[in-house]
Amino acid sequence: MTGQTSPPSPPSNPKPQRVLVIFNPKSGKGDSELPEFVWRLQEGGAEVTQREMSRETPLERQVEDVEDFDALVAAGGDGTVSSLAYITRSKGVPVLAFPAGTANLIAQNLDLPTTAPELAALVLNGHNIQVDLGEIEVGGEKKGFAMLAGAGADAAMIRDSEDLKEHFGVMAYVLSAMKQLNPRKTTFKLTLDGQEREFEGIGVMVANFGMANYRMPITTDINPSDGQFTVVLLKAGNLLRLIPNLIDSLRAKLNLGDPMFSGNLETLNAREITVDAADPFPLQYDGELMVETTPFTARILPGAARFITAAREEEVET
Repeated sequence: MTGQTSPPSPPSNPKPQRVLVIFNPKSGKGDSELPEFVWRLQEGGAEVTQREMSRETPLERQVEDVEDFDALVAAGGDGTVSSLAYITRSKGVPVLAFPAGTANLIAQNLDLPTTAPELAALVLNGHNIQVDLGEIEVGGEKKGFAMLAGAGADAAMIRDSEDLKEHFGVMAYVLSAMKQLNPRKTTFKLTLDGQEREFEGIGVMVANFGMANYRMPITTDINPSDGQFTVVLLKAGNLLRLIPNLIDSLRAKLNLGDPMFSGNLETLNAREITVDAADPFPLQYDGELMVETTPFTARILPGAARFITAAREEEVET
């Protein structure tokens, strides 16, 4: 019969999603749900390539073909996640911060689930947000961080927790913080976007994401997508005296009223900051420790990474 058209051909099967999984075997949770997660991805039709981090193979080589994949899974602690996000920055490949470390603060900031089925569903769904990364430079060597870098008492807490993690897990950080009852005070010299500043205190934190364990806000108005750091000046005598400020931040997040405490810390904003101290201080970035390394420079890399999450951009702000 004339005037009739043939029915449209059925659509061809969509191309299987290709997922690259990089696993750090030395991260905190050797009993993570990674095997089930991989199986769930495969059951969902994904093609999964797994690679284990090792000293023999530079991490850059492990991901040199990352643009051949639809998603990158960084399975390890915060240092693993931020290193892979930094190395693959601006490649356009979204990263899942698979929680296989001790604290997994990046995963908590992104409000990720913790079970293999939910994490696999997130990857297969593909929703992600674009955020900034930080770059830290010490002695001409550059590293990347997603959450925060700090010099002083917080880095000392990271240092003192290393021997406790195996036995106490995330509680190692609490026990270590309690040891910082009388941390050293010193004069910090800062250069923030070219402007110089000095203050007396126990440390400086340069934050991109702003939530501690259990998504407790470190302070208010930290936005990982605003193209700048929130710089936190720790003026308190010890870390425990900052607890009232955490309460203030939580009250602000829940719209429970004006701050009740002040004076223990001060916040500033900057795209680039150089930190020096009258006394050498340890430095940490996303839980990776560098000992006695001030001065350092941190600069923001706007929109350099995409992280897989069901959260919206405003839900990862403090």
